[in-house]
Amino acid sequence: MSPRLSVATLLLLAALGAPLAAQESSSSAPSSATPASAQPPEPEPSAETPDTEPTAPAAPLTSAELGNAFRIDTLTIPGPGELMAALNKGSRPNWQNEYREPIPTTFSSRAQIALNVGGLIADGYIALEAEDSQQVKNIGKDIITLAKSLAVSDSVIARGNSIIDFAENNEWSALKEELEATQNEVKLALEQQHDGDLVWLVSLGGWIRGTDAVSGWIANNYTPDAARLLRQPAIISLMRERMKTLPDKVQADPLVENVTRKLDNLETLVSFPPDAAPTLDDVKKLKEATSDLVEEISKKEAK
Repeated sequence: MSPRLSVATLLLLAALGAPLAAQESSSSAPSSATPASAQPPEPEPSAETPDTEPTAPAAPLTSAELGNAFRIDTLTIPGPGELMAALNKGSRPNWQNEYREPIPTTFSSRAQIALNVGGLIADGYIALEAEDSQQVKNIGKDIITLAKSLAVSDSVIARGNSIIDFAENNEWSALKEELEATQNEVKLALEQQHDGDLVWLVSLGGWIRGTDAVSGWIANNYTPDAARLLRQPAIISLMRERMKTLPDKVQADPLVENVTRKLDNLETLVSFPPDAAPTLDDVKKLKEATSDLVEEISKKEAK
């Protein structure tokens, strides 16, 4: 099967200015299969991805291309697993150092629940990279608890149980597929119950927590090449535009208001020139900013 580039991956290529390997989808893995209605059709690439990486950096997407990506894909930002995979290509991170304390699993705000579901999925990828079966099982249980509070379908609960089962048997490849499938199932279920705006917040929560973990490792193991992975101005721009389209009621949520305000600062922190790497101090500022957001998102009562 020829590899395809998803919209999210294309945006990551543009934002980082460097290519990532395309992930080949496997039709034989039932755990990663999602209903056809879960995602809009992906655009066909003009040619097969070469076996070797091109020497020239990827050209940034035009405004028209970014706008088209925004319209055709509910997930216009890279998932946490993609950013971690990019870091793994040139480093050997000790992902256990990026664990966080368990978070509450009861919140009154549905927007806060959605943001935390995304964050927990990112935590699942961190534990997966660390090959820590007990941590994966703990996170899987928390995902199930939060998913139930969103009244999503039984298929999401089943996915969460599969995560626990695969972790029990250290089936890491299957776990990676199941985490992706779980994220898709949550989004599909929210769309089906007319909670499409929460779909976006799941993606945003995952991006914030994933960037928090990756910037944390880079801050403690700084190299210019690794730091370049944090350049994501196009992604932040899309996030800011998407926040403006949320219903007034969602935008008025105190937590959502605060996250929206802080995206301005995040955009500055990830918008360094494409031919330069952020300094160690720059990376530490990004880590501090994302950590503050992660902490606020997971507080029992949002500010």
